[in-house]
Amino acid sequence: MSKIQKNKKEKESSLYAAAYDLFTTKGIHNTAISDIVKKAGVAKGTFYLYFKDKYDVLDKIILDKSTEILSLAINKTNLKQFLSFEEKLFYFINCIIEYLKENKLLLKLIYKNLSWGVIKKACKDYKEINEIFYMFEEGFKDLDREEVEKILFMIIEITGSVCYSCIVLNEPTDIDEMKPILFETIKKII
Repeated sequence: MSKIQKNKKEKESSLYAAAYDLFTTKGIHNTAISDIVKKAGVAKGTFYLYFKDKYDVLDKIILDKSTEILSLAINKTNLKQFLSFEEKLFYFINCIIEYLKENKLLLKLIYKNLSWGVIKKACKDYKEINEIFYMFEEGFKDLDREEVEKILFMIIEITGSVCYSCIVLNEPTDIDEMKPILFETIKKII
């Protein structure tokens, strides 16, 4: 990598990190591009070399962080042995829940975007996301890929929404109280 390329990458990373920090602490709506560039230590015009607006950097953060959560969960899951697909799936979901409990500010930022759209965008670039598909295909051997994708869609969407409501809003209750109900609902889906 040339010195110019390295410098560009450092500026983009600095903008990304500044935006993430400000979005999680001040909120998206209370963060201006001028705040991001000031924190990153770059000129305002530099921002527009990498992102078209603050929502563009937000989309990148959501994709990266959501993928990170799912990748960590599948990697932890793959380290263990399970007697059944159901047990493996619940362990995977529990890894997601526990990560989000510890990272409430991140959950507030990604809102309900731990979703199917994230998985579809990320499957090209992250092998771990494809491992989630493989886990589901293995668990649903009698279904075709399209049906497996629909089930995966529902489970990820439900998990993301329940986590946001219970962890961030504490509605209708906290996540630990809601977890058995979530697992029972997913059991009915599978």
